[in-house]
Amino acid sequence: MKTRAIRLYGVDDIRLEEFELPEIADDEILVKVVSDSICMSTWKTVKQGAKHKRVPDDVHENPVIIGHEFAGDIIQVGKKWQDRVQPGQKFAQQPAISGHMESPGYSYQWCGGDTEYCIFPNDIIEAGCLWTYDGDAYFASSVAEPVSCCIGGYHTNYHTKPGSYEHVMGTKEGGSILILGGCGPMGLGAISYGLTFENKPKRIVVTEISDARIARAREVISEKEAARHGVELVYVNTASLEDPEKHLMDLTEGKGYDDVFVYIPNAAVCEMGNRLLAYDGCMNLFAGPTNAEFSATVNLYDSHYSRTKIIGSTGGTIDDMKEAIEKNADGRIESAVMITHVGGLDSAVEVTKDLPNVPGGKKLVYTHINMPMTAIEDLDSLADKDTFFLELDKVCRENRGLWSAKAERMLLEHFAETAAWCRACGPGRSRPLTRVYTYVRISRIPAQKGQRISAVPLSCVCRAVPFASGSLHTPALLVEDRKRQTFYNGCMDKYEGKTESGRSRWMALTALVLVIAIVVVYVLSW
Repeated sequence: MKTRAIRLYGVDDIRLEEFELPEIADDEILVKVVSDSICMSTWKTVKQGAKHKRVPDDVHENPVIIGHEFAGDIIQVGKKWQDRVQPGQKFAQQPAISGHMESPGYSYQWCGGDTEYCIFPNDIIEAGCLWTYDGDAYFASSVAEPVSCCIGGYHTNYHTKPGSYEHVMGTKEGGSILILGGCGPMGLGAISYGLTFENKPKRIVVTEISDARIARAREVISEKEAARHGVELVYVNTASLEDPEKHLMDLTEGKGYDDVFVYIPNAAVCEMGNRLLAYDGCMNLFAGPTNAEFSATVNLYDSHYSRTKIIGSTGGTIDDMKEAIEKNADGRIESAVMITHVGGLDSAVEVTKDLPNVPGGKKLVYTHINMPMTAIEDLDSLADKDTFFLELDKVCRENRGLWSAKAERMLLEHFAETAAWCRACGPGRSRPLTRVYTYVRISRIPAQKGQRISAVPLSCVCRAVPFASGSLHTPALLVEDRKRQTFYNGCMDKYEGKTESGRSRWMALTALVLVIAIVVVYVLSW
């Protein structure tokens, strides 16, 4: 089966390309990837190439598919797993495989998220890192991985009991939580989870240095919403304060914070978080540094006498991911607060390379469509080329500017309706055009100027093609005529004969009609 995928070859070298997937073995599973959210860890991987611990040394010869926050549908199941999963079921996956350094999106030639189709190998399935679920949205399972990281942070923190050696796992119930740099996508996931965590805190204080990011956070998770859950939520712009440390301490009546999460790998922020710990407080360095020499000064006096602790956490468990999917499904958490952009696979290379400079939160990729990576608040800007985006924008605005299962269904159905595919070869063999401005009509396919369509595969130009309305039409190929721009992955030359012959027939017919019209006018004038 052919697939399009983004593959890593080396430092800053990722490429969107089409290639053939091998036939699956008896202990493997073929899946259709529907959505993948781009993680900052992927950007770090691209920046390090083979130097990354999870990336194979020979990646330049055997490239790997990037992307690890993905979900989709089961397509084909090897004999070993046929009693466990069935084609057509939705799947979710946990990329952090217990006891393994290898991981989807980092280490495998045929398994990753930025692709149309991929193959899960036996070791991932045996580890229980692939499972099926009954959900109404793919994106919720894509971002379940980052949400599980937030959940893992809450579970990783611990406290002690005076007079005993018992460690009590989890953030302190009824305590104060401080999330430093917490208005990004991961921080918002942590806030949402903290409001309904079983060890519910008394208050959650979230810091940021941007009024715009605080405004967006407040829009999707307001203080009133937190109060309904019995939690005091406070947003603080530390950049606007003369003494931010004193202000943050005063919010706890001078006691300090039982749990501190550092969501930005900055030494000064880490040091401030350490100073703000309460007695028996626990600070979690959640943000992953890229510098192996990253360090900060900590107060070891307090560690000795006040029992303060410093730990780090990365990733979540399979149970954390299942908890994220379950709680999102029943409304206890809202993982959509993490997502600010949606786009197609064609946009993911540039966005991944420039991720730190692209504002907003999570960028969600739908791998079977071509669409610019667009902020949800700007979806209406695409309406000049496709009025569908006005409807999509309205749905999102009615949902507080958040992505939703309804918005996802609309987007996928819209692109499905405006895509053609070969009945013999099935979906995935057709290659989307970016846009049709003018076209040569070789058959009765009801395409219109500006409509987003798919080219019929080269091997199938002589076969019937179901399109849009579902009716059958004669073999067809629609092409950009005016600018003669290359499309179909650079294979315009393969179509020249078909295209030119079609144009020749059209021009000949046009010339004939003009000649007849001139003759008729001439005769009538007499």
